[in-house]
Amino acid sequence: MPEEILITMSDVLEYQFCPRFIYYMYVLDIPQNEEKYYKVLRGREVHKTKRDTNKEYLRKKLGVVRKESEVYLVSKVHNIKGIVDEVLFFSDGTAGPFEYKFAEYKERIFRTYKSQLVLQGILIRDNFDVEVNRGYLCYTRSNNRIQEVRFRVSDFNNALGVVREIIEVIQKGYYPRETGYKMKCINCTYRNICG
Repeated sequence: MPEEILITMSDVLEYQFCPRFIYYMYVLDIPQNEEKYYKVLRGREVHKTKRDTNKEYLRKKLGVVRKESEVYLVSKVHNIKGIVDEVLFFSDGTAGPFEYKFAEYKERIFRTYKSQLVLQGILIRDNFDVEVNRGYLCYTRSNNRIQEVRFRVSDFNNALGVVREIIEVIQKGYYPRETGYKMKCINCTYRNICG
């Protein structure tokens, strides 16, 4: 993989929402101006509040013995970078990501959320040289409900496959397929220029 391209967690989430986001953002260099969206702004506020109020709190029920907050990590080996809300270190010697979501728990884990956690797990593994086999999501709009997400080898392979697809779009500049779900197009920032 090319060393110079580093994909963010947000890039992966956008690509999974619709592959054309990457084309518009990186090939045509058209920003999406996400700062105009309420959920994005509110999510950033939640992250800041959690960062400032939970500095010393360790989640003992999860077996946490240490944590680091708002950790910027890079893996040039896997061409990814990003900020992990909390890197949790567990009593069993493993570690994992903890991610706050300004969302309600809907009795299932969305694919995008899992991909984000898995890629954060790879970043943690690569930077701290520790086994990562699970991560956690905290749904702030469901009374801070915490959901554990277990990782399999196939999860890591699938997430890195998405990263490779994104890099291919950027390098080759090809126009990828659109999302298969037309309802996503209704509020899309690129709806006026997308085919």
